Amino acid sequence: MWESTGAPRRSCTQQAVPGEKADDSGTDGTLLAVGEVARRSGLPVSTLHFYESKGLIHSVRTAGNQRRYARVVLRRVAVVKVAQRMGVPLAEIAAALDALPRCTPTAQDWRALSERWRGDLDDRIRQLTQLRDQLDGCIGCGCLSLQDCPLRNDSDQLAHAGPGPHFR
Repeated sequence: MWESTGAPRRSCTQQAVPGEKADDSGTDGTLLAVGEVARRSGLPVSTLHFYESKGLIHSVRTAGNQRRYARVVLRRVAVVKVAQRMGVPLAEIAAALDALPRCTPTAQDWRALSERWRGDLDDRIRQLTQLRDQLDGCIGCGCLSLQDCPLRNDSDQLAHAGPGPHFR
């Protein structure tokens, strides 16, 4: 669904952490401890570690092996939270964010991401509107027919997908 364009990512550098500075990390280059990112983003530290394990955000390590995040991570976390609220799987969010530079993306970078997502968002809105408009006639109907259900299997499209559960 939402994929990286494969375009080369604008490069930027992050230094190791001796003076707690990064080259292009945001306003003043100060790196943030994981607790500060958690406090400012409203997420638990464990969620930030999970996001990092999935490649959604990135850190550098101090000599004592503590994580430090560039300030730009706060915007990336905000994008992840909004996309998740819309029901976008983390793998798709990661693919979209992978096209961005790890340093501070420009307004043009964010606009390009937004344009790639626009069609998919319009499609989601259409599907959710259809679900909302047809749901009252479906709940409790008892038909149990995936062949005839206009919500789950319009025109018996799932029959062509092979055996096993499928979701479109």
